[in-house]
Amino acid sequence: MAAEDTAIEELEAIGNTVTNLESVNRVLYWDEQVMMPEGGTPARAEQRSTVSSLKHETLAADRTAELFEAVEDEALSEREEALVRELGWDHRRARRVPEEVIAERAKATSSAQPAWREARANADFESFVPELEQIFDVTRRYAEHADPEAGTVETLFNDDEPFIALEDAEAILEELRETLVPLIEAIRESDVTIDQEAFTGHYPADEQMALARDVLDAVEYEWEHGRLDTAPHPFAGGTPYDARITTRFDEENLLSAISTTLHEFGHASYSLGLPKDELGSPVGLARGHAVHESQSRFWENHVGRSEPFWEFALGLVRERFDGFDELTPAEAYRSANQVYEDNPIRVEADELTYHLHIILRFEIERDLLSGELAVADVPAVWTEKMEEYLGVTPADDAEGPLQDIHWSMGGIINFQNYTLGSVLAAQLDAAMREEIDDVDAKAAAGEFGELRAWLTENVHRHGRLYPTDELIIEATGEALTAEYFLEYVTEKYTSLYEL
Repeated sequence: MAAEDTAIEELEAIGNTVTNLESVNRVLYWDEQVMMPEGGTPARAEQRSTVSSLKHETLAADRTAELFEAVEDEALSEREEALVRELGWDHRRARRVPEEVIAERAKATSSAQPAWREARANADFESFVPELEQIFDVTRRYAEHADPEAGTVETLFNDDEPFIALEDAEAILEELRETLVPLIEAIRESDVTIDQEAFTGHYPADEQMALARDVLDAVEYEWEHGRLDTAPHPFAGGTPYDARITTRFDEENLLSAISTTLHEFGHASYSLGLPKDELGSPVGLARGHAVHESQSRFWENHVGRSEPFWEFALGLVRERFDGFDELTPAEAYRSANQVYEDNPIRVEADELTYHLHIILRFEIERDLLSGELAVADVPAVWTEKMEEYLGVTPADDAEGPLQDIHWSMGGIINFQNYTLGSVLAAQLDAAMREEIDDVDAKAAAGEFGELRAWLTENVHRHGRLYPTDELIIEATGEALTAEYFLEYVTEKYTSLYEL
């Protein structure tokens, strides 16, 4: 029995080492995006590569394999089974993937990010081609090693979502496509016009930062465990003790800062709600990309784009900016839910067209991985698909394939998880409304604590105790389904556009 306990204890220690190394990597990344001087890239690339190598060595060690064999046939507690499941997944990947591939992948992404920033600033995709070719090359080699029996797309999908079947995700995407395309067409043919003129003007970034902080105060962001900064492509994350937010500001449109800040708050709120007694353990991590996105999309859309929210938030806007005294909450709500006809930017898209942006990226990634599409040809294909799916022609490469940071980070075959997150957000919203009296009245009064507490109780606090499919059932009572999202957007936009 002592030997069995020792094996579990050693696996615990290995799990803590691996988790903390990844936390170090994320802090290095945050600093790289927010604070690091431009000239720091070569050293940072080496630092992050070293951290990734140490993590890989620990996971792939012979001793780690021996420990998994030692506990294989033992009776384990629910938590111990979760530890073995989560750490075992990473261990098997690490055993299959050579250390040099891990190190090369980390170095390639760290070097690519400043190249992406410069290329984006100059709207020059061609200058980014060598770095992106290297990332896709090393990603293919990683996938070939990680799971030789699965296809490259499935392997990369499983990296983020090992407990959601790719075919189930594709079925949900297809269901959304079948409903959203005709709904968007009907909206564009509608006689109803919705615009954001009321929120268009000149809004200095420092004043928008103050408003963003007001919004975060309202949703009870824990400042003692976080901070708010800006980044070219906003992101958030961390631990229950340190979960930081980044946002960005459009000085000509005030709505963007509010939705972006709420989106990133959803991510930070998830991190802050994770079980503190599991800090450093794989069991204490967030459940996965789709679940993480469900939290950000809940706060961005189900809260921030709701009419009750604007009954409260319009007062915050009026305190910071002139020109909003005559605007009603109903008018603000309409503006926040405009369905765009000419928007090329994914992160600024509305709830409906957003998912066509996702489909476009998924298809391009798939073709790049298969070799059917060359990296140099991405801008032309991107423009072709944007025109076909959205009726939009990007002005330049910055509005086209350089708009997202994900590829430079090695994030390939994960855009679909944003859509899965939106689907789950609607399902969680429906379950929440069954248990909390008058959610809308609470939002209108600026009382968001009970909403966040519900999410913490039903999602955050579990960490990775359950696989994704079981966590969704635990939180909502049923498996992941597109039903609630489609009902939500159909009812909402049919009413807004009087269809």
